[in-house]
Amino acid sequence: DTSTVPAAVLQPTSHDQVLEVLRICVEHRISVVPYGGGTSVVGGVTRPTEPIGIVISLDKLSALVSLDEVSGLVRVQPGMTGPVLERLLGARGFTLGHLPQSWERASIGGYAATRSAGQASSGFGRIDDMIESVTLATPIGTWSAGRVPASAAGPNLMQLALGSEGAFGIITEITLRVRRLAIARRYEGAIAPCFEAGIDACRELAQLGLTSAVIRLSDEAETVATLAMSGPVGLKRKIFDRYLAARGVGQGALLIMGWEEHSEAILTARRDAAWAVLKKFGVVALGKGVGATWEHGRFSGPYLRDTLLDSGYLVETFETATSWAELPNLHEVARRAALAALVDPEHTPYVMSHISHVYETGASLYFTVIDSGGAGSIKRWVAAKAAISSALHPAGGTITHHHAIGREHAPWLGAEIGPVGMGLLRAIKSELDPTGIMNPGVLIPVAE
Repeated sequence: DTSTVPAAVLQPTSHDQVLEVLRICVEHRISVVPYGGGTSVVGGVTRPTEPIGIVISLDKLSALVSLDEVSGLVRVQPGMTGPVLERLLGARGFTLGHLPQSWERASIGGYAATRSAGQASSGFGRIDDMIESVTLATPIGTWSAGRVPASAAGPNLMQLALGSEGAFGIITEITLRVRRLAIARRYEGAIAPCFEAGIDACRELAQLGLTSAVIRLSDEAETVATLAMSGPVGLKRKIFDRYLAARGVGQGALLIMGWEEHSEAILTARRDAAWAVLKKFGVVALGKGVGATWEHGRFSGPYLRDTLLDSGYLVETFETATSWAELPNLHEVARRAALAALVDPEHTPYVMSHISHVYETGASLYFTVIDSGGAGSIKRWVAAKAAISSALHPAGGTITHHHAIGREHAPWLGAEIGPVGMGLLRAIKSELDPTGIMNPGVLIPVAE
């Protein structure tokens, strides 16, 4: 099937070359899809259905332009990947600290274009918090936004570029805020009596400013799966279960915390203060071994998914976020929506979730669905994802916390931002891309 193969793949090496390509594409009404690492899971880089379309690959725009060690700012081109940037920064004693699960392949431009959130976002912030400025090549010319740490010079137009997914133009340079490498690190595991107790503990940590850089709370279903795959076995498992039972914890909810600080004294002080809070909610320490196991496999999820797919299973994910007050209900609504859409006499899916990004006012929820595959499994999931997506907004959730809109989530964006918000997006699209060549179908469905 060659229906989704682009007419051409271009690899520009400069901002000016991108501008020239866009000029030609406007003249000939050729649709353009920017391509960084290709890790979108929501159709963000799927070629439009028009008969003509090209891909602009950014892998030749991948240089580190400059590092301002005094200000803590690095200028990079969009095609650079996370591992390359971390290696270059680490050699100078710095880090970006942005580690999404797609880190091994995702591009820095993709981070910005999708408003991604890394595994350490609870300590270091989302990519939105790390960007000082961006430059885009658009069909009507160069657009630069941001330059200083903060400004009151009107609305922050840079935020229009972040999360725009190539619909307004192509990011050709980004200035990022970097931090010094942590000297003291400790990853550890713990277990809460139940998911709701864990939620309360995480909320208290967030609102007291005591969260670790990485904080991840699994619900009971994910805890069972995680311990089955990587926990103790045999006699060690019996001892483990007795250890928890003696402390009043049954099945429980697994909590992973990753501390990264600039001195052992700071780490110890913050960790001790956090544990004083955790103990109030019945959280039991599991030690560094559990944390080290999670850290070692932190990027393995996509590979495990491929293995399960090859074995005939359906494995899919979806994610959302809401306020602390709404979180328990949203968790239940989303879980039930997934089960209701997929359960039938021949299928009993396993639905599990975790929190991995916490804020003072709320947190994310990330769900994994595992089901038997077979004929019609893709069609079943498409229908299930639609039912799940329709259930999120009425329950107080967002259609996406960090996967972005792409083409898959576009039908539900209007419910979240409203008709005025959609009108603003269409107006911006019309101004920057009057002929509609830029990644048609993302953010705004083509039918609109």
